[in-house]
Amino acid sequence: MEIGEWVNGDQYNGRIVRVANSFVFKEPVFNYSSEFPFLWDEIMIPIKYGSDYRTARELIAHIAEEVVGDYARSAENAWEPISRRYMIEKASIMPAVTMIANQNWIEFTLRYVIDYRVRRSTKDRLFTRILEEIDKSGGRVGIAASTLNIEKLAPLEVRLTRSPASPVGRSP
Repeated sequence: MEIGEWVNGDQYNGRIVRVANSFVFKEPVFNYSSEFPFLWDEIMIPIKYGSDYRTARELIAHIAEEVVGDYARSAENAWEPISRRYMIEKASIMPAVTMIANQNWIEFTLRYVIDYRVRRSTKDRLFTRILEEIDKSGGRVGIAASTLNIEKLAPLEVRLTRSPASPVGRSP
């Protein structure tokens, strides 16, 4: 069953995909459900400048632990044999909050491990809880939105002319 194309969120779109054996040997095949049934996923939260960024980081980290902490602990146990088998570094499985400042806002990224089957619903729970906590912050933290500041506007002159067909004061 195909996922994606015109449907977002890793949801089925209704098309069944058949893969020829010859294709399997030419291209990599990605499987979410074999040995390590977890994915790393990320969400980005734009926080407006002037917000208490320490509070923002703390509330995002707290919510991550609440929503995906158990997944991370399960994934950590599943990752150990994978890292030994494929000689992969011991990756960080626990949720991580990072921050960058760009020209529009302070961008927090929450990176976390999740069971691939509940990826979309988990994103929904994370965003819902984050917005709830931002609302409770009493204005200390605010979600950013794209805005346009016009610093200087050139003089604007508007002239209205009367058309002979429709004199001012008369109804058509």
